[in-house]
Amino acid sequence: MPMYIDGFILPIPKKRLADYKKIATAASKIWKRNGAIAYVEAAGEDMNAPGMIDYPTLAKAKKDEVVIFAWAMFKSKAARNKANQALMTDPQMIKLMERMNANPIMDCKRMAYGGFNVIVKA
Repeated sequence: MPMYIDGFILPIPKKRLADYKKIATAASKIWKRNGAIAYVEAAGEDMNAPGMIDYPTLAKAKKDEVVIFAWAMFKSKAARNKANQALMTDPQMIKLMERMNANPIMDCKRMAYGGFNVIVKA
């Protein structure tokens, strides 16, 4: 079964993690309603990567920030494209974005995003 994933990496202030979790929980329901078959948001914990680039370095996170690693999974790239199009006009997503814009938790310009074609699934 083909699969497609939208992936995100972003730094957020540690003191706002609970606020972010509320937003992410609400967003997960909207993504799933619009076609995602799975939605995951994870906060960095074990970020020590000797000999490699660690996520905080990659995300240019400050000392008071935590790195979020998140993804939404879809049946196909076409399903992802359809879901993303629906998200842009979903009334609940629009309200959620307005709420976030009124009290920003993160700087979206510091968020990394990309679409990934799954090549191995075990």
